[in-house]
Amino acid sequence: MASRALQSSLGGLILRISRLSVQTQVTPDAAIRCQRCLHTQMAPLLFHASEQLWGSPLKKKKKVDPAVLLARETKRKRKIERQMRRLEKLGRRLKPVDEIEGDPKLRNELQLRRREPAVLTFEESESRALLQKEWSRYKFRQFTEETAMLSSLLASQERALEELKFESPELYQMALQTDDGLVPFEMKGPTATPPIKGFDAVDGEYIDVTKTFD
Repeated sequence: MASRALQSSLGGLILRISRLSVQTQVTPDAAIRCQRCLHTQMAPLLFHASEQLWGSPLKKKKKVDPAVLLARETKRKRKIERQMRRLEKLGRRLKPVDEIEGDPKLRNELQLRRREPAVLTFEESESRALLQKEWSRYKFRQFTEETAMLSSLLASQERALEELKFESPELYQMALQTDDGLVPFEMKGPTATPPIKGFDAVDGEYIDVTKTFD
């Protein structure tokens, strides 16, 4: 049944092709369409075959002795444990600061440069103790007087503002504003370090000696 259907369809197709007439004369429009259909590339429909990607065999894994792997892992663990012990013993290492650590040469001469405190006599010790007490009493008296004066000024200011508020609320609001010209400040002088007279600056190289800890 399938072969008969295929033969009948092929026969119909051949019959339709045989009825086509061949055009002997080409019209200008057909020529233009034909020229537009010309292609200068090797593949007119821009179809191209991609590169053949055949299955390549996998790279052969290099066999490593299990003992070597175990030795590497043990070495790595020992290194980590050694670093942990160092951190527990010495703590986290900080960047050295020259101003804090100081010069090693001076550190070695510490005993030579050490000065023993002077031994004071009894009279000198008593004189210094009395002077310290007198200075303490003077500063306490000064603090008390200044505190009382400020309290009095604040109380007078509050009384004056209350009276002003009662007389004129507008003037009271103006009095509460900040007075920028109350304490004028003027300064005349160089804004930077003055130059040295007669100093001839020489051209030279600048070498950055800052230590980096990357």
